[in-house]
Amino acid sequence: MYKDLEGKTAIVTGSSKGIGQGIAERFGRENMNVVVDYYSDSEGAEKTVAKIKEQGGNALAVEADISREEGMKQLIDAAIQRFGSIEVMVNNAGFSVHSPSHELSLNDWRRVLEVNLTGAFLGSREALKYMIENDVKGSIINISSVHQQIPKVENVHYSATKGGLKMMTETLALEYADRGIRVNSIAPGTIETPANPVSEKSAEEQEAALNKIPMNKVGKPDQIASAAAWLVSEEASYITGTTLFVDGGMTLYPSQLE
Repeated sequence: MYKDLEGKTAIVTGSSKGIGQGIAERFGRENMNVVVDYYSDSEGAEKTVAKIKEQGGNALAVEADISREEGMKQLIDAAIQRFGSIEVMVNNAGFSVHSPSHELSLNDWRRVLEVNLTGAFLGSREALKYMIENDVKGSIINISSVHQQIPKVENVHYSATKGGLKMMTETLALEYADRGIRVNSIAPGTIETPANPVSEKSAEEQEAALNKIPMNKVGKPDQIASAAAWLVSEEASYITGTTLFVDGGMTLYPSQLE
């Protein structure tokens, strides 16, 4: 637990399920105020809100398309109106559509970029505006992926967005460091989520996934959430512009050493 986080307000995009849900719920354990963003899963968002309140935090679910300016501004306005401030912004929302690159439609390319990269830019921009105007020494986290470093076949759009997130994080961190605003990324490896239900795959698929992870096990959303809570706390107050890989060693490229 990080006492300095108590009472602070965080927005977590895409927090009705998976990694975003895990981060939002961990913030609840830190007795924070959390704006739970969702696009279509209202039931999942309300479950996240309920869990946060059970653990001592306050929460509000907001439906918004974070790839659109009006959607992101809606989240910012909701946070300020309900909780009075914003100290933490977590740009987590993202998805992919598996496709051979030569068959990838322009619509799929654009939509993945809009959500994964444009959404993170809009979230960062609006949070920065608020923090600068109100002299808040806040923290922004972009949820990236090991695929900002490791290419992912048949996911050229996804890999491009995660590579872009890396440079966006570093640029914003450099630009706003002197204002006391920290910007970092967390890059998860293979995590068990509804979007990636590794445990439900065939034995052969599970073995193939584990062979790429030196620790030989799949991660959980709460392990990413623990990293997020630490990264926005005072214990990490001298860290900005970095990517924290939480991947069981996946970026060590074990498959290339066999």
